[in-house]
Amino acid sequence: MNSDFPRILALLRKERHISQKEAAADLGVAQALLSHYEKGKRECGLDFLVRVADYYNVSTDYLLGRSAVTSGGIITENDIPDAEAPNKAQVGSNISVALSKKLLMNSVDVIYSILAKIDNSRLTGTVTTVFTHGIYKTFRLIFRANKSNAQTMFEIPDESACHIADAGIHIAEAELAKLTKDMADDTEISTVTIEKEYPKQSAALLSLIKSSEAQLKKHI
Repeated sequence: MNSDFPRILALLRKERHISQKEAAADLGVAQALLSHYEKGKRECGLDFLVRVADYYNVSTDYLLGRSAVTSGGIITENDIPDAEAPNKAQVGSNISVALSKKLLMNSVDVIYSILAKIDNSRLTGTVTTVFTHGIYKTFRLIFRANKSNAQTMFEIPDESACHIADAGIHIAEAELAKLTKDMADDTEISTVTIEKEYPKQSAALLSLIKSSEAQLKKHI
């Protein structure tokens, strides 16, 4: 089939809290065979693919990893709501800029909505620190592209700014790991909950995750 199908097949079952035995019975296959499908040891036929799509109420494109959202399809700019009123000075005529901005801002909106539900000010502050330092570093990298830009805009010297920002991000990430480890397991996050609770913004976050992993896998 492909490398995405086994992972997504197992993910759908686990997100819906269905045992492998129960799913196998509902799908009309032996549990051992379903296990092989989920581990990528065997390839299923098209009839089973369609059964799975109907069983979990998702598209075959999603099952095959062709779409980031369960309903299938390719996400376009019009599919993602504006996080704020359009600004021609910011967006211009570059559609890729407009889409990228929507993906990021809607994804961040989902993250902060989840943080609001958790209601932990220390956790929210740490997440904000990660974002803040990342944006700071990105801006400085763009700023330095033109050598005539006055570095006196910043207090930290250009030669060390990005390294210090990286250090700040790593420190915040360590704190974030500690905070989330100590939290109770009462905040369930899955494709199902994201699409249900954030119907407008979920496409952005799920597309961002898929795009990011596609790029990162090239370095593995």
